[in-house]
Formats: sequence, C-alpha cells, structure tokens
Amino acid sequence: MNWISEWALPKIKTLFGGPREVPENLWHKCPACEQMVFHRDLERNLHVCPHCSHHMRVGARQRLDYTLDEGWQRIELPKAPQDPLRFRDQRRYVDRLREAQAKAAQEDAVVVAHGAIEGNRAVVAAFDFSFMGGSMSAGVGEALVTAARLAVLQDAPLIVFTASGGARMQEGAISLMQMPRSVIATRMVKEAGLPFIVVLCDPTTGGVTASFAMLGDIQIAEPGAMIGFAGARVIEQTVREKLPEGFQRAEYLLQHGILDMVVKRAEMRATLARLIGLLRLPERLPEPEPEAMLSLAAPGGAETPPPPAA
Repeated sequence: MNWISEWALPKIKTLFGGPREVPENLWHKCPACEQMVFHRDLERNLHVCPHCSHHMRVGARQRLDYTLDEGWQRIELPKAPQDPLRFRDQRRYVDRLREAQAKAAQEDAVVVAHGAIEGNRAVVAAFDFSFMGGSMSAGVGEALVTAARLAVLQDAPLIVFTASGGARMQEGAISLMQMPRSVIATRMVKEAGLPFIVVLCDPTTGGVTASFAMLGDIQIAEPGAMIGFAGARVIEQTVREKLPEGFQRAEYLLQHGILDMVVKRAEMRATLARLIGLLRLPERLPEPEPEAMLSLAAPGGAETPPPPAA
C-alpha cells in the first residue's frame, strides 16, 4: 500500500462520483433482420423492430399493459397440484417449475386480469412463452376456467392471447386433459352470450391450437406469428410433399380463411375495443321512412303495384 492507493484513488473516486453502474441489455438484436435496437426505442415501439416490423415475443404482463387501460387488476388463480406425477428427467420437474416461477414472478404460464380496453370492460388471459414454453399444465387449465367464470360473473368478453408450444410433457395425461377443460371454458362464455376473442401470437402450436385457440368468435393473429399443430418438418415427412412458402404463418392462414384478421401490435388495443363495441353494443339503425321503403321495393323509384285481390 502507498499514498496512491490510500490517498489519491479515494480522492479521484470522490471527485468523479465513483464507478457508475451500467444496466445490462441496453441493445437488443432483432431475430429477423439482426439489426441492433436500443432498448428504449424497442419499448417505445411495443417490442416491434423499427427496421423490419418483426413482432418480438413479450411477456404476459407486458401484453396486459399493451392491451388494457391503466388500473387493470391481476386475478389470483387457484393453486394446482405441482408435480403430480413426480416426474424427473435430467432434473426434477418441481425444481424446473420453481425456477420458472422465480424467474417470471408468476405461478404458471398464464396471467389473468380484468379491466377495460378503451373503456370497454373485458377479462384477458395472456400466455407467457418464456414460462416453460407457455405449455399447458393443470395450472393453465385452472387459469382458463377461472377466466371464463370471471367473464360470466362480470358480464364481460373474454380475450385470450396465446403463445404456447402445446402440452407440458412433465404432466403427461393430466396436461392433455386441459384440452377438453379449456373447451368447456369457452362454452361457458359462449352460452352466456359473451364474445370470446382469441389473439394468436408467436408461436401457437400443439394442444393449444388443437383446443380452445381455434374456437374464438373472432380469430386474430399478430403479423408473422407461427400457428399450427405439428412442426413443418414432421408434416413434410408425413405427407411426403414440400409445403408452400410461409406455411403456418399468420398471413398464409388469413388467405386460406382460418383467421379473421392479422393486426399489428400497435393497432391491437383499438381493434379489440372496436370489436367489443360491435359485438356488445350494436348500433341501432334508424327505421327508414315509408318513401324509402317504397323506393327499395320498386327499383328506380317506381310505385309498388297493389297486391292482387283475393
């Protein structure tokens, strides 16, 4: 130790305020065009690449922030049994689950909230693909049923944002049973006369696609979202044919009638609000005047001949 380390360095650190902490992940690389995007620009653009308009994956809470008005409330979901099969591969399933829960700060792959979309009351369930691939577990099934019951209780439409790889293999047949459970949840909403809207995000595959994700009254997708049941390579090996370009992408499915619309993320909130308004509060057209009825009945404005005598 000498006077440099004991006296000079502390004085310099005091003078310049010491080392500054630099936050991590200031720049993000777009997976489509590979351009670097500054994190603030990416957040301002709702995690859509400003260079190529690629819609990046977002978490469930971000999805709710983008969709619902301020003041939305998250719903506490029923606790499902964890690791019912005591599954273990390279690690125990319960350890994987706890790690995912700690990282995402949520119990499972779905977050349910209620609030308003531009003033229109709604219940929203959002999948989080970062939570074990958004896979369907007993907890996910409980979340969807709870969301449906809440929608019926509040007389509000149910909107589900899907982003999932399908069933959760660590729960085996229990995971597969969530497919009919999710279908029952959709029936609860429809039998109550409420709209059920599905927004398919990248990716939506497997058992989610094969169950409730294709049962919406309105089917929406984000641009470029991959939507399908099995992988493209598996399908090609099965049918032994080359698949068309863009197969299992949102735009291809829209052209072939599987989707109703493809909506950009920046326009999603306004689109959902407009759909809810049309489905829940249809405008009553004024009754036409008698003269207008006559002109509609007789082309060219000609008078309608009287009915023949009996």
